Amino acid sequence: MVTINEFISDIEEAIEEIEPGTLKPETEFRKSESWSSMHALIILAMIDTNYDIALTGEEMRKCSTIGELYNAVVAKKG
Repeated sequence: MVTINEFISDIEEAIEEIEPGTLKPETEFRKSESWSSMHALIILAMIDTNYDIALTGEEMRKCSTIGELYNAVVAKKG
């Protein structure tokens, strides 16, 4: 499995509006001014494509931070 830093890099690469190097594990992604449901779909698709993990929208809604999202992905990878 990838590290948290690699996971963050993948998110920053997937969402063009995010400046590389700005996300941290403690970043509350939904509190960003530019956050939209489209970003959620992009991240879910990136997780599916890059890690072969189907995270549901409900599982994503339970996460507040990038670190929590990463932990959800790691937990599903088993």
